[in-house]
Amino acid sequence: MKIREVADIVQGVVLSADDMLDHEVEFAFASDLMSDVLTIPTEKLVLITGLSNIQTVRTAEMADVQCVVVVRNKKVTNEMVELANENHIVIIECSSSMFKTSGLLYQNGIKPIY
Repeated sequence: MKIREVADIVQGVVLSADDMLDHEVEFAFASDLMSDVLTIPTEKLVLITGLSNIQTVRTAEMADVQCVVVVRNKKVTNEMVELANENHIVIIECSSSMFKTSGLLYQNGIKPIY
């Protein structure tokens, strides 16, 4: 699934790296614990999180995550957007809960990591 489709499915707003919207993602992982993100395979991964701070983007950068969906209507900072753009990481803001967002993506073919 293309990242632009992820944004459409979750009715989200793309805030960064719109040059990456045609990249493919296949898996999703939902967590607010960035230490957990560092322990999983992250190829073609969407990270779903309610954590809206610079550590989220730094973790995505370290783990080679291409797309982060920030849920629960949390607002992303300008610093996060700048760092995400520098590292070609798509950030999508979404008003739904983590559970609903995960369910929508699963229902549309995104696979869980495990």
